[in-house]
Amino acid sequence: MTNPSQAIYDARSLGKGKMLTLGFQHLFAMFGATILVPLLTGLSTSATLLFAGLGTLIFHFCTKLRVPAFLGSSFAFLGGYAAVAGQPGAENFQPELLPYACIGVFAAGLIYFILACLFAAFGAKKVMRFFPPIVTGPIIIAIGLTLAGTAISSCSSSWWIALLAIAIIIVCNIWGRGMIRIIPILLGVLGSYLVAAACGLCDFSPVREAAWIGTPFQWQNTVFPTLQSPVWATLISAIIAIVPISLATMVEHIGDMCAISSTTGINYLENPGLHRTLIGDGLATMLASLFGAPANTTYGENTGVLNITKVYDPRVIRIAAVIAILLSFCPKFSALIACMPAAAIGGVSLVLYGMISAVGVRNIVENRVDFTKSRNVIIAALILVLAIGITYSPAGAIDLGFTQLSGLATAALVGVILNAVLPGKDYEFGANPSGDKAVDFEINPSLRK
Repeated sequence: MTNPSQAIYDARSLGKGKMLTLGFQHLFAMFGATILVPLLTGLSTSATLLFAGLGTLIFHFCTKLRVPAFLGSSFAFLGGYAAVAGQPGAENFQPELLPYACIGVFAAGLIYFILACLFAAFGAKKVMRFFPPIVTGPIIIAIGLTLAGTAISSCSSSWWIALLAIAIIIVCNIWGRGMIRIIPILLGVLGSYLVAAACGLCDFSPVREAAWIGTPFQWQNTVFPTLQSPVWATLISAIIAIVPISLATMVEHIGDMCAISSTTGINYLENPGLHRTLIGDGLATMLASLFGAPANTTYGENTGVLNITKVYDPRVIRIAAVIAILLSFCPKFSALIACMPAAAIGGVSLVLYGMISAVGVRNIVENRVDFTKSRNVIIAALILVLAIGITYSPAGAIDLGFTQLSGLATAALVGVILNAVLPGKDYEFGANPSGDKAVDFEINPSLRK
């Protein structure tokens, strides 16, 4: 690692105009993925932007204003929202259950604090032995595969629009140059949306009726009215279904911190430390969930921008966060996003969910998980079969009497327990830096060195 004073480019020397431009660039990099999550879950786009900005500022405060990371919507929790409330456009979608899913995400955020305390007390190597790639890899694969059915359902409303979105993403990601290659998902969404609008498939009356300025969230969409008189069985089920996903997202967080450290040449795992970055991420997620916004996570897209610009000053990231906050106060913008046809979302989802599963495969491959060992085969097999089998069973969950366990929650719990009790553990965090970074739900992996 180089000296921080040598590694950080002081953006103030560029002038206010260039700093603002760099801030917009970071906003643009995270924008497509961040607003896609509320589209896929039914949460508020305005609240998502507001708490992405506020969450980023909270993260920077917790990390002593040192780490140049932007926090946007986490894709890892898509399976959790879908398990509790279904997906917009699907027959089983129940938007009134979204606050319960948000409470589950809040509980997942609390796990970040527990892990932060464990890191501070015992160090990363001892703690990460309980979350090896043989557990996190299959869980990530299962997250993408269990969502595949909802993507197909959305595509079925207009397959040619869905295929157009997929084609744009593939062309931009493989043959695109410069900024086009950075934002293939956003271009896929916009391209298919524009074509659908030109063909008269979109109703823009909500956009005309929406105000230019308004509050980013509605009180009835937060968790507070639900907490006044909750359905306890639903509440407990949501927490049990979503909390295990934090096993994957916390490892993703660590991978992102490794990647940012590698990009900037500064060891953020030591200073300010993983315990501070985890607390910042957890706080941002908990605050967002209370007000009906998606869980937050550090964004690989913005790490890619750091790699391109070589400007590592965290002040530029904070400028992007403030811009996101200001943009959240425009209801007309949120209405425009909400008018997007389900088929366009479905086409993007097919690629995105496949990418999530591919991240799990990458985690297993780059960590060289030994499948000649029976313990590893058993753990991976049970995680995948339980997650997918229970999800697509008629009940969709395991009924324990007092609550229900989703397929993903059951698989995660079984995987962690089996890894802890079966002999032959051979994973050591830090021994393979490339493998430690391989749990990353980024949208543009081509940017990462």
